[in-house]
Parts: sequence; structure tokens; C-alpha cells
Amino acid sequence: MAQFGFFDADKRLSALSAKGDPLVGISALVPWETLRDDIEAVVLTADEARKSSAGRKPIDVLVLFRMLVLQSLYNLSDEQIEYQVRDRMSFTRFLGLGFESGIPDGTTLWLFREKLAQAGLIDRLFERFGQHLEARGYIARGGQMVDATIVPVPRQRNSRDENDQVKAGTTPKDWKRRPSKNRQKDKDARWTKKHGRSFFGYKNHVNADARHKLIRQYGVTDASVHDSQAFDDLLNKGNTSSDVYADSAYRSAETERKLKARGFRSRIHKRGRRNRPLSDAETKANSRKSKVRARIEHVFGAQENAPGGRLVRTIGIVRAKIKIGLQNLAYNIRRLVILERAAAA
Repeated sequence: MAQFGFFDADKRLSALSAKGDPLVGISALVPWETLRDDIEAVVLTADEARKSSAGRKPIDVLVLFRMLVLQSLYNLSDEQIEYQVRDRMSFTRFLGLGFESGIPDGTTLWLFREKLAQAGLIDRLFERFGQHLEARGYIARGGQMVDATIVPVPRQRNSRDENDQVKAGTTPKDWKRRPSKNRQKDKDARWTKKHGRSFFGYKNHVNADARHKLIRQYGVTDASVHDSQAFDDLLNKGNTSSDVYADSAYRSAETERKLKARGFRSRIHKRGRRNRPLSDAETKANSRKSKVRARIEHVFGAQENAPGGRLVRTIGIVRAKIKIGLQNLAYNIRRLVILERAAAA
């Protein structure tokens, strides 16, 4: 078998770039170094933060964070992302590692993500990337679109009595006696129904701007929370338009009053009621709003059709928040590449 040399690797990487490796664009467009201080502040120990020249050097936090971004782009498990980084030259290049470099294992990545999750850092990193988008000219325009999508997690095989106890905020006695089993039980996720189908997991509540279809705000709840309950926290004044688009599930007299008081203009769909169907004018108005509001479905569709879809392999809402937050960040990164490519065309 022929020996694989440096020039062979360089030739293959050049060929990957020529074929349009999307990770090259992502690597160039994301301001990675601006995220370093925030990450190091929560993951480095006091000794590591001093950056002594003695002893074994810790893995660069940006290598680990880039690995999390890769994991979210392709929705891979910790074990699979480690394998793929070892196997794929494009992944190794994205991380800035050479062929002789050590590659973080799945456990190291899990511990790193746990520190970010416990510190709630993903919200800050998402916000920092949002500032980068605005600095590049992608400010929020055209009004804000609000909606929610279900993010499933692996289903729990619990008895009805166990589910009732979890909903009541207590831990079943059998789980307490078996700590290993208890650790594998997601006591934060909930069941919900949509279009007659049952889902178990969480909800990703999103505010995206109508012009660029970039996610500007998001929130994570269990799946049983009604979409409208997260509505107020998603709204912001950063959009150049005061229009707010949402489907009829968000409409109520209280919502309309709050929007007006905060200086927003409601573009929420109206809904008919028993003995009071929508008029022709209201139906036409809903159709006009749909032409804008439907654009948020493109956001969810892009996430759903991304490799691996939206399934979250984790337990508990703290971990779900960072996983879903990373999915939203990965979507915005992908979207930025598309917008930049369109601008250059």
C-alpha cells in the first residue's frame, strides 16, 4: 500500500476546497477569537487560566467549541463526532488541527459542553454572533416572525404512575433506589400533541427577521408549554419594522393590548370562532400576512432537513438548552454563508 504523505494531504484538501467545502466558508466568516474570552472564563481552571509554560497544555477551547459547532451542523453524538474528526480531512482542517495533532475524545467534549451548559453561556455566545451579523450589515429587517417547533428527544418508557409522579415534580421510588436508572430519565421533557401525533421533548421558540431569515431571539421550554406563553420574551425592538407576524395560536385580546403598548404593530392571524367565521376581508388579510409569516417555516425546514434533523440526544432541560441553542447558532452560521454567497453573486 502506498504511503500517504504531506503533499498528498495538501492535494486532497485543495480538491475539497475546489469542490466547495462549506466548512471553509464557515471557518472564514465566524469571528472565533471574539468568543475566546467568554468561553475561557467558564471552562478553564485557575491554573489553566494562568497559561503557565510548564506541564501539559490544555486543549484550546476554540478547538472544542468548533467541534461543538460541527456536532450541531451534522447532529452527531459525542462518539460519532470524535470518529468523524479522525476520519474526515475536512473536519480536521476546520478544527485547525494537523495530522499529528491530538483529537479531543467524546468524553472531553461532553465535559466541555457540560461546563458551558451549567454556566448558561450559549445565550451569550449566540448574542455575540448576532452582533457580528449586524456588523456585517445583516440587521433585522422586514418585521419579526415568531413561532415554535417541537424538538424531540429519545422517548421514555415509563409507566403511567411514573409519568404522573414526574409531572407532579417528584421522583419515583424505584428510580431513587437505582441511581443509574434515574440518571437516564428525562424528568424535564414533556409529551404534547400536534396534528394528532404525540411528541416527547422540548420546544424551540424562535423570533426570526422577515428579510434575512436569521434567528434573532429564541427560548427553550418543555413541549407541553403553549406557544403563546413564550411570546413576550421573544419580542425585541431591534427590527427596523414594528410588524410582528405569528399564527392565530398567539392571538388574544391581551396580546394585542401588550403589542400596542410596546409600540409593535400586530400582524398576527385572526381566527374564526363558532358562529363567527372570518369575513372575506379578514381571510384576505390573513393570506397577505401568510406571505411573510410563512418564511419562518423556511427556518424550521432548514433545521429539519439538516443532517440528523432536530433530534436532541440529551437528558434534562439544562442540557437541552445548550443543544438547541447550538442548533440555532449553527443555523445562523449556515444562513450567513448563504447570504454572503448571494451577495457575491
